[in-house]
Amino acid sequence: MLVARILYPVEVLGPGKRIGIWMCGCKHGCEGCSNPELWEFDDKYEISVNDIFKIIYSLSMKYRIDGFTITGGDPFEQVDKLSELIERIKAISSDILIYTGYTLEELKGKNKLSITNVLGNIAVLIDGRYIEKRNNNVLLRGSDNQKVHILNSAYKERYEKYLSKGANKIQNFKTIDGIISVGIHKPGFIKQLDDDVKKFGLQKGE
Repeated sequence: MLVARILYPVEVLGPGKRIGIWMCGCKHGCEGCSNPELWEFDDKYEISVNDIFKIIYSLSMKYRIDGFTITGGDPFEQVDKLSELIERIKAISSDILIYTGYTLEELKGKNKLSITNVLGNIAVLIDGRYIEKRNNNVLLRGSDNQKVHILNSAYKERYEKYLSKGANKIQNFKTIDGIISVGIHKPGFIKQLDDDVKKFGLQKGE
């Protein structure tokens, strides 16, 4: 399984203190994507589902885990491994939110058992390609063409309350690889970042 990063506590991509998981590999190539470095299927990020679960379980023994947010890349490019992972982590929290560039209809149209298993075991799916000109700071969505599908009715009230809060926020994590900015960024974020890197003579992480 190709996973670039696991962060906690992520508080800007769903309600509560969440574990964020960033998977590698994406075929959509959306202009203005906040994580173009995760488009490649890079073997250097290979890690077993079991080892990922060990990390997550260790965190759950120390901290409160309110849910999981899985993004990327596009998690459904590794759907078989994604299904395995969800089978493991749902015992810690069934509030699992996944971002994908595919639409729900496209996923269902693939008629693949692992996709059915994923959709049947998560709370929320946020679907659709990112369209930068439609990035209107709508909570949880990169662009307003994307839809929030609450797939587990047990979480309907929780997410409706969360979605009524307003605009997106950004959260920065300091890691051994530098600063990682998490959240739904405003249009032009990548260009502005590149300009700032050049202006201040910094080095942009890959």
